[in-house]
Amino acid sequence: MTAGTSDRTLRRRAVALSVAAGERALAPVERFVGKRSLVGDTPFLANELFDWVAEIDSHWLEIRAEAQRLLVDHDALPNFQDISSDQAEITDDDRWKTLFLYGYGFKTELGTELCPHTTRLVEAVPGMVTAMFSILSPGKHIPAHRGPYKGLLRHHLGLIVPTDKEACRIRVGEEIRHWEEGRSMVFDDTFEHEVWNDTDELRAVLFLDVMRPLPQPDAAINSLIVKAIGHSPFIWEARRNQRAWEQSFIERKRQAGLVAAG
Repeated sequence: MTAGTSDRTLRRRAVALSVAAGERALAPVERFVGKRSLVGDTPFLANELFDWVAEIDSHWLEIRAEAQRLLVDHDALPNFQDISSDQAEITDDDRWKTLFLYGYGFKTELGTELCPHTTRLVEAVPGMVTAMFSILSPGKHIPAHRGPYKGLLRHHLGLIVPTDKEACRIRVGEEIRHWEEGRSMVFDDTFEHEVWNDTDELRAVLFLDVMRPLPQPDAAINSLIVKAIGHSPFIWEARRNQRAWEQSFIERKRQAGLVAAG
């Protein structure tokens, strides 16, 4: 084992231990959140429970157009684990690409500049915390895992879906569903979930995390918890990684003569 490999292994173990400790600490809160949820506590949730979903779906072609422009530089897009190091537990290759617009309330500079129309749309989503494009290469499998906190819900809008959509699927709890272009799905990522793209085509979605609807004062408390997560070392590290990637991306474009110096 090389020194570099040893450092990465130790880091992954440290991340896994920290995540596990956080999950244990939040477990009683999550049980309470599930009971108080105004939209139920199931793996998938009906789109009709969220007024903003129809608006996002109605603009899917514009959102896809911005995603397609990003894919011209597919290889230059960051791997998810290069931005969020805790993802190294579930992905360690270059077949899961991302581009963040927002991450726990932090607005990225390059992502929002490259995708102005999508940025305006996601900024109008009530309780939006995270927004990004999630791009899976052919053959990518994301093993079973769970999200960090039940006070958030996850949303996917299908933008580019393989022709054989039955072979590109997500399992949440015991339910399996497939993406459809132009249609959203909302789910609770604290249920164990797993993803497969068993095709030779790329899959791209708009990926949001939004606040779970709760009555007051629970909603205010939930907001404080999410804000605290946003100030955790993992999120600050992700912000630094995002800025470093943006600077590297712009420098490569400058060297290629595609952006002006200064």
